[in-house]
Amino acid sequence: MSDARPDRWTGEGAPSPSRAGGGAPPPPEEQARAICLRLLTGTARTRKQLADALAKRGIPGDVAEEVLSRFEDVGLIDDAAFAGAWVESRHHGRGLARRALARELRTKGVDTALIDEAVGQLDADQEERTARELVERKLRATRGLDREKRLRRLAGMLARKGYSEGLALRVVRQALAEEGEDPEVLGAFLPDD
Repeated sequence: MSDARPDRWTGEGAPSPSRAGGGAPPPPEEQARAICLRLLTGTARTRKQLADALAKRGIPGDVAEEVLSRFEDVGLIDDAAFAGAWVESRHHGRGLARRALARELRTKGVDTALIDEAVGQLDADQEERTARELVERKLRATRGLDREKRLRRLAGMLARKGYSEGLALRVVRQALAEEGEDPEVLGAFLPDD
């Protein structure tokens, strides 16, 4: 009985490399398309992220440029949409301020004009509401600490998320005052608005 499957021990019956696809590697354009499609599966990427990945894998620059331009033309790469979705997700999910969001988008290679447009979605009122929510969540964990330490911890948490010092201190001062902390004592540590 002749079995068409290769013998796993001897290799007999295995197809020749030319029939198995083990011949010449695919052309760079095909490799670039495959790399981009694989990277875009599951998560959006910026044009720069894809260009960096192609360069890292040795795809020639002119081929990468051609493939990336084609992906943009058909809408598979859209840095403006990426930036808008990033701002929406990271602001609502992690509470990041415009400054931190802009910094993250710059590291991903998004153009400055697109960054400005995306972070412009957040107005000052929304940013302040988010800062208040963050402070309210963290406020309970600081109870029992002295006032100065609470102030530093809460304002520091907001600063790490990209909020300006003035906004952070104002929000923390208001939250502590609403909780019953003595605003006169807090005033010694906070600048007036």
